[in-house]
Amino acid sequence: MARLSRATKTNRPAAKRRPAKTVAERPASRRRRPAGETPYHHGDLHDALLAAAERVLERDGLSGLTLRAVAREAGVSHAAPTHHFGDLTGLLSELAAIGFRRFNEAMIAAGNTETLPLMKALARAKAYVAYAQARPGMYGLMFRTERLDMTRPSLHEAATASFEGLATAVSFSRNEKLTGEALETLSLDHAAAIARAWSLVHGFTTLLLDGRLKDILHRLPEGTGVDQLLDAMLRSTVPRPPGV
Repeated sequence: MARLSRATKTNRPAAKRRPAKTVAERPASRRRRPAGETPYHHGDLHDALLAAAERVLERDGLSGLTLRAVAREAGVSHAAPTHHFGDLTGLLSELAAIGFRRFNEAMIAAGNTETLPLMKALARAKAYVAYAQARPGMYGLMFRTERLDMTRPSLHEAATASFEGLATAVSFSRNEKLTGEALETLSLDHAAAIARAWSLVHGFTTLLLDGRLKDILHRLPEGTGVDQLLDAMLRSTVPRPPGV
């Protein structure tokens, strides 16, 4: 076959170039990451999404916590949260499970700083309130049962452990021992004691977070704050010996 002349080569129509893809159109694995950003290792994305969800929750509240918001916060595709958690309820439930585990760990650690049963109970109550103050978004989510799947194993286990910790602490403060199988069937007296203690601390915490205790706190003697008010309130509910 005769070689093409130089003129024939130059007259050949130029091959059409495909337009360059924008960053948004490129596969996530091929996008250029900002300097200093560490790529997720295999298996880390699940935890990274939960960490992103917690940041969104504390910053924007439960109403701002959506799957898309979490994906944006984590810097991944919008499909990533769905792949790992199924839907928003699944994500919220796993996040609440983390909250309950931390919540319970904080109360156990506080109780371990004391030796007397009553002081252990007071320390746990203060840790309860302190956790809610430090993570109001997470605390609020933990008690929004209508937004959670309480049958999800991780959440059910964490929430159950938290309740059992409360029940055990209350029984010890009454110089009783209520653990293991005894927690499965409560007497009316035990149930009332647990509900009373929980109602006091949870109610106090809710009023505090809602800013409804500001007027009371403002009227207290100088140097008296939330911890002292909670301590006095709880001590006032402890039965006193006859004649005291």
